Amino acid sequence: MVTSLHDGMNLVAKEFISARNNNDGVLILSQFAGASQELHSALIINPYDIEFSADAIYNALEMPIEHQKQRMKQMRRMVMSNNVYAWASSILRTMASIQN
Repeated sequence: MVTSLHDGMNLVAKEFISARNNNDGVLILSQFAGASQELHSALIINPYDIEFSADAIYNALEMPIEHQKQRMKQMRRMVMSNNVYAWASSILRTMASIQN
């Protein structure tokens, strides 16, 4: 559960996903964490909304393992494809396309 109120990319969420070798577990992620823009299979919450956050915790604890695995596999694919090499390549392509 990452409940940032203001954050950049938040690599903690991506590290959690990378460590889930069995594809189990549920990521609860603040909508204010930058990673929420990529990790759509996480349970996205507004940490100011206590009731909704409590519901997300309950849903995570009760989520069937097959549903956990499906969501985790989607997030792992995203983390694997949006790595530092893809990021650097994107920056270099953008720089190359800029005309003086």
